[in-house]
Amino acid sequence: MASVTYDHVSKVFGDVIAVNDLDIQIEDKEFLVLVGPSGCGKTTALRCLAGLEDITSGNIMIGDQVVNDVAPKDRDIAMVFQSYALYPHMSVYDNMAFGLKLRKTPKDEIKRRVENAAGILGIEMLLDRKPRQLSGGQRQRVALGRAIVREPKVFLLDEPLSNLDAKLRVQTRAEISKYHQQLQTTFIYVTHDQTEAMTMATRIAVINFGVLQQIDTPQVLYDLPNNKFVAGFIGSPSMNFFDAKIIKDGNSLYVDGSTFSVKIPDKRTATYQDYVGKPVVFGIRPEDIHNPQFTPPEIIPEPVESKVNITELMGNEIFTYLLSGETEYIARVDPRSNWKVGDGVQVMFNMDNMHIFDKETEMAIR
Repeated sequence: MASVTYDHVSKVFGDVIAVNDLDIQIEDKEFLVLVGPSGCGKTTALRCLAGLEDITSGNIMIGDQVVNDVAPKDRDIAMVFQSYALYPHMSVYDNMAFGLKLRKTPKDEIKRRVENAAGILGIEMLLDRKPRQLSGGQRQRVALGRAIVREPKVFLLDEPLSNLDAKLRVQTRAEISKYHQQLQTTFIYVTHDQTEAMTMATRIAVINFGVLQQIDTPQVLYDLPNNKFVAGFIGSPSMNFFDAKIIKDGNSLYVDGSTFSVKIPDKRTATYQDYVGKPVVFGIRPEDIHNPQFTPPEIIPEPVESKVNITELMGNEIFTYLLSGETEYIARVDPRSNWKVGDGVQVMFNMDNMHIFDKETEMAIR
């Protein structure tokens, strides 16, 4: 088992900075998820750790050892890719055992490790089958098993669920979390799917354009995003954003969104005094917008007049796309709401959970 350190790591391809001064300390046995949009540098960061890409500057450490010049096979890591990369002519057993055979591991030890991994993954009955006889989920388990038998210090997983259907992705991500608890090994997992990140991670590192935006627990990222990018990336559906400005009326402050004006809670006015009269970005999550009939009693609600544009019944809630002037935003409202497309409605913004960002820097104002 081992910790992993990215010590001011950068990776440059020609004129493109794929990873820019990445500085992360990953604790032993932690489940860290690198998340961000396609092309943000998260897979490159993982490949640098695996030794599949040479870093341009900085140091990468596994435990106390700097591994910049250590060959991939000697880094004691195991990697699971988006493509299963199974040998089609080999049985499941031989696919899982192949790496151990190359390392001249004794046959008895290979048998022990393969059977142990198969037991963890629930694929004991598949060991004699060929990959073409397996479903996508079963192939993914075999790919995981091939990594588990290595008994590495660190597991690296690069979007391993992308090829699975939606139901199987939900099931498999829960299983991977269970494997992490059983194996008690450091996991570093790359995905562009923030739902995977939120449900699996001990901590999440959000990356954009090769730059680390924020690293923290899923709940802190959700509640206290550092900037507009993190706020919009974490949470599903995404946070709503409105161009606005802060105005003052007596001792009270308001967010003026041109088509609406909502009062900032008195306990938070001191934070925004320096922004009075200045343009800002106002953010509120869909789950903090309520039908007045079903507004929770403990929140600080502010009314906003809107028009229903689209409704999507989800069973336990309704995704309602609303228009405030020309700006569309989304609310997750109680399923008993009987709003119809074209209706003029009043919604309640939960101002306890509002977010305000600097218009120029896009940093959260706290």
